[in-house]
Amino acid sequence: MARDVVCGMYVDENLAEFKATRRGKTYYFCSEECYREFLRPEAELRKTRNSAILSLVVAAFLLVLDWSHALPEQEARLVMFLVTTPIQFGIGLVFYKGLADAIKSRQANMDSLIAVGTSAAYLYSAAATFLPDLVSGVPGEIPPVYFMDSALIIGLILIGRYLEHSVKQGASESVTRLLELQPAAANVIRDGKEQPVPVEELKVGDRVVVRPGERLPVDGRIAEGRSSLDLSLITGESMPVDVNVGDGVAAGAVNLTGLLTIETTKLVSESTLANITSMVEEAILSKAPMQRLADSIAARFVPAVILIAAVAFAAWTFVGGMPLSFALTASVAVLIIACPCALGLATPAALTIGVSKAAEYGILIKGGEELERASRVTTVLLDKTGTLTLGKPAVTDVIPMGRLSRDEIVRTVASAEYGSEHPVATAISNEADRIGLKAEKPTSFEALPGRGVVSEVDGVHVLVGNEELMRERRVSIGEQAMNSLSQLEGEGKTVLLFAAEGNLAGLIGVADQPKRTSREAIEYLKRLGVKPVMITGDNERVARAVSYGLGIERFVAGVQPAGKSGAVSEFRSKGDVVAMAGDGINDAPALAAADIGIAMGGGTDVAKETGGIVLMNDDPRGIAAAIEASRLMSRKIRENLFWAFIYNVLLIPVAAGALYPLTGWLMSPVLSAFAMAMSSITVTFNSLSLRNYRPPWALSP
Repeated sequence: MARDVVCGMYVDENLAEFKATRRGKTYYFCSEECYREFLRPEAELRKTRNSAILSLVVAAFLLVLDWSHALPEQEARLVMFLVTTPIQFGIGLVFYKGLADAIKSRQANMDSLIAVGTSAAYLYSAAATFLPDLVSGVPGEIPPVYFMDSALIIGLILIGRYLEHSVKQGASESVTRLLELQPAAANVIRDGKEQPVPVEELKVGDRVVVRPGERLPVDGRIAEGRSSLDLSLITGESMPVDVNVGDGVAAGAVNLTGLLTIETTKLVSESTLANITSMVEEAILSKAPMQRLADSIAARFVPAVILIAAVAFAAWTFVGGMPLSFALTASVAVLIIACPCALGLATPAALTIGVSKAAEYGILIKGGEELERASRVTTVLLDKTGTLTLGKPAVTDVIPMGRLSRDEIVRTVASAEYGSEHPVATAISNEADRIGLKAEKPTSFEALPGRGVVSEVDGVHVLVGNEELMRERRVSIGEQAMNSLSQLEGEGKTVLLFAAEGNLAGLIGVADQPKRTSREAIEYLKRLGVKPVMITGDNERVARAVSYGLGIERFVAGVQPAGKSGAVSEFRSKGDVVAMAGDGINDAPALAAADIGIAMGGGTDVAKETGGIVLMNDDPRGIAAAIEASRLMSRKIRENLFWAFIYNVLLIPVAAGALYPLTGWLMSPVLSAFAMAMSSITVTFNSLSLRNYRPPWALSP
């Protein structure tokens, strides 16, 4: 089964009537409509390219004909007229359609300038060919013609459009590649048998078998097996990730080693892969505030340019006393050079390439507005649990205080806490599993809320709890133990005291461990000039230990879930542009209150819906990378707008003939078209440089 990349339906490759091959890959389609829709962008691109080439070939022919004097003057002009007419009204029809749309909407567009400018050059040339005396005003004088200029202008403009469409098609293909990560079928266990089923028929709760080397077809939870997954195309992580029973997994990941049985938790249409594809498409289609400003300027700019061209024509004709051909040259040059094609390309080109490239590294930017706000961030509030830390306690220290070894302490305490669902008990049980120790069910067990537990393990009376429990049961805590206790608590760790037969036997430190890359992420933010602030519901002692350990100078402790959005508002009121990074349901209000919310990929769907930027992995370095990528894209957009404006603003007076009184030089419409095309080419290649973006953390293992 293959997937129709247009409508998303699945198609039997053996029965498919419509298929197409692109770059060595064959695509199958469910209908002729989808087939034609798939081919349309490439067909349009090919048509634009061929039209541009034909226009330029005709222009070159006209240039040779004019310079070679191979034909008598009048015959040459007739040939020029006959050759140029199909270019003007055939290939150039697209500009006339744009002009018609502008008239209907009562809003001038870029095609207006091209249509008016080339028509003026063509019609003047036609009149000069057939009615030379009327045009020149002097019997026997042959006025110049601009047939070559008209054809060349159309060719140069179409080259710019070809580059623009190439950029957009490249981004469209990046979305298609995302869709291709979704396998067409899944091996489902039904009625005790394994059978292939199209993925769109999968239901929540189905059990899917995934063998080594296969791509996961659905989002789900591992029901059986353990393996390593390649998530590079989903999250941007370069190293495989180990998964076990109970772990959540996403469609599109590649199973590397073990046989897995996955219980489906989402429909295919709601999968992580489907959401990524949808978000990238929406971001590409969105407009940044800078683009809306550019559109607004362009809407006013076009009528102003037409007015300038008319004034230039009238001034040179009636005030300067220049020939009609001179005045027409100036006005047409103004119309052509002022065409704001690059202005319309400036933002979409950078946004399209940048958003697609960021998605390759698991950074999903929801749109142009989010991009612009992220680029201005000065302060990032980082939720501690799940963002900077792993989100679950782990044993960090085991300090023997008697004859028992470290392993004996862990095994005994894990046995004493056997069956407890308390996070600290779970941490000790996990530590026992990690080092290969088997906990035994205690002979007796009593939980003492707020203090600890009393158990009997292997005939030994055991106490596990806090300092209050030890004192209550008259267990002596020596000076050495108190010093160790104070040191561990000073590091923000929860400390369990362990006593056997009334004697203190050891201390166990438990803490929510920082992620391996958290400190690097903080350094990364600082290099960008962004202030990191940790926000947590933990007490000040724990918050200080964690934040200082990560290199964060400022933290906000003791914040209840409802108070996180208040903390965001407080920073914003001081003039900071605030990003909030979090992963939980309780972070959603703060994500919404911030200038830009950054949702961690391992977090809840609520956080992802609220965040303006979504990271598809749990690596906090992605927070800094998202800000850096946004800044880079915003800078490219500003550079593009600069180049688009600078060509127009500086060269309009030159095109109108401002230099003629000083130098005797008048810019030709052809040179105007070349300069205008160069602005589009400059903008396009400046945007293409975003393809080289690679966040520093992508280089790390």
